[in-house]
Amino acid sequence: MMTDWRSIITLEPGKRGGKPCIRGLRISVQDVLGWLAAGMSAEDIVREYPELTKEDVLACLAYAADREKHSAWVRAAA
Repeated sequence: MMTDWRSIITLEPGKRGGKPCIRGLRISVQDVLGWLAAGMSAEDIVREYPELTKEDVLACLAYAADREKHSAWVRAAA
């Protein structure tokens, strides 16, 4: 079952340029996804940023997966 990111991911216009963040913190979904892409595990991230939980990391993945479901590629005219 996928984590319900809606209770964890927040959007605040004045924080981090309106990027989706975790529970109102100044840590964005983009930050977490970048750390995962760089090879950090969820456990590494929580150890490095103790204000986060493993559920927060999973919420970022769920958010990204949900966004991907609703995205479309548009080919530019040549």
